[in-house]
Amino acid sequence: MTTLLSGALAGRTVITAVDRRSEELASALQRHGARVVPAAAMSTIPHVDDETLLERTRALIAAPPDATVVLTGVGMRGWLEAADAAGLGADLRAALGASRIHSRGTKAHGAVRGAGLDSVYVATSETAAELGDELLSTGVDGLRIAVQHHGSGDDGLDELLTAHGAEVISLTVYRWGPPSDPAALTRAVELAGAGGADAVLFTSAPGATGWLDAAARAGTLDAVRERARAGALVLASVGPVTSAALTARDLPVLEAERARTGSLVRTVVQHFAALS
Repeated sequence: MTTLLSGALAGRTVITAVDRRSEELASALQRHGARVVPAAAMSTIPHVDDETLLERTRALIAAPPDATVVLTGVGMRGWLEAADAAGLGADLRAALGASRIHSRGTKAHGAVRGAGLDSVYVATSETAAELGDELLSTGVDGLRIAVQHHGSGDDGLDELLTAHGAEVISLTVYRWGPPSDPAALTRAVELAGAGGADAVLFTSAPGATGWLDAAARAGTLDAVRERARAGALVLASVGPVTSAALTARDLPVLEAERARTGSLVRTVVQHFAALS
């Protein structure tokens, strides 16, 4: 039985457009009385057995990078788990520790710290573009740079750094795949448009974009926008990058104070508590 921390979300239906750590998020919301409807627009496909990843890992161990770019916490952790499983973990940590690590935001930096390493730069905007600008400002010509990509792999860093003379070792640890339950996703976007939900929570820009695309396909995006603008539906985001995917569709966003899932829950709880 779930122990209630508050009744701030009692009687509220909250849709979680989240793939990773969805059960943890649902549990946190339920402790405040919410009815949670999981409806992720995509799934995470790990590449822990991808020989290409391990080949490039071995290459980095043999010739350590001058700089390392970490774009996601889940990717960094998955990379190290794959290296550990192949008996390469200690050597990889040593190779990365000898490089200058640049992290895209606090989640990526947290994964770096969790590996016993540290970042020389953390992008406050949580964008790949900021990391690219920082690297170019210090010069990358002739440098060997490892780039751990996020699921879509379309951040443009490989091309940018290569164009300025760097040797780039590209690493994709996971990819985004289709939703595990397309029917649940369709029901959720219809529910949000029809007035059956009080909030939708988003924790990644690709996930938000995919969820809104699903709403558009179902013909409910305009209704979602109307309800959100009227204050009848809260669209809550974990951080600025995720928020940008929503504001690009002219949708109002309630953004967490810190780019953390726990902060997202607190922000939503405080919002609804203030209405009661």
